[in-house]
Amino acid sequence: MSKNILSTAIVSLAITLIMFAVPAFAESGAPVEWGHNLQDPASPVMSRITEFHNMLLWIITAISVFVLLLLIFIMARYNSKANPKPSDFTHNTLIEVIWTVVPVVILVIIAIPSMKLLYYSDRMENPDMTVKVVGYQWYWGYEYPDQGEFSYMSYMVPEDEINVAEGQKRLLSTDNPLVLPVDTNIEFHVTAADVLHSFAVPAFGVKVDAVPGRLNETWTRIEKPGVYYGQCSELCGKGHAYMPIEIHAVSKKEFEAWVKEAKKNFVSYPDFKKRTELANAEDF
Repeated sequence: MSKNILSTAIVSLAITLIMFAVPAFAESGAPVEWGHNLQDPASPVMSRITEFHNMLLWIITAISVFVLLLLIFIMARYNSKANPKPSDFTHNTLIEVIWTVVPVVILVIIAIPSMKLLYYSDRMENPDMTVKVVGYQWYWGYEYPDQGEFSYMSYMVPEDEINVAEGQKRLLSTDNPLVLPVDTNIEFHVTAADVLHSFAVPAFGVKVDAVPGRLNETWTRIEKPGVYYGQCSELCGKGHAYMPIEIHAVSKKEFEAWVKEAKKNFVSYPDFKKRTELANAEDF
């Protein structure tokens, strides 16, 4: 019996170590097959969320290992063969104080950084720009009130139209992605036009409900250019799984150029990029 218990303990510890040792191999801003970790952070909020997550992971791992070893010790030391005559005491004041105080201390250690993170991620006092996000069944609408109040709708690219060569992804790519500048404090005003939705982008640490008749707020600051994905995270009907969010984070200069074109007659960012690359090639 002792050998079986020891084998179980070794396997459990090995699995725990592997989970710590193996990275997520996550592509920036996108989910990957067999990924078990958080996406690489692309904003200050997500960086803090990742740090908090890692701290909690060490705490719960230490607790789990301690409980496992304690159970193994009890089963090995106090089974019927090793301890044929069990003790008959029922209370121990010191142990009862310890198992009351220690969990309270652990909860306080967790609660303080948790409250700080909630306060930090709540809202930005002085945003550089605002984007209004509206959820519909089953697509997103984006408005830029600070850039001339132009708006557009964003629909998922159907599976049979996915262009892998252009980096499009099944169930994640859209015809008109949300375009945002890097190194900018961006405030999102999120609402819905019909039913409950949820605007969620894991790489930014953003997740806020879109509620009809109510304007919720959150913010982000994208630290590096790239393409980032999210999805509606609130059940909203039969098309819930087909409501992706695609965000292109670009330099401030490129964002200004795109806004200038979009204000005249809305042009999607992929079309704008192709047109710009073609014009640069012709000039060269």
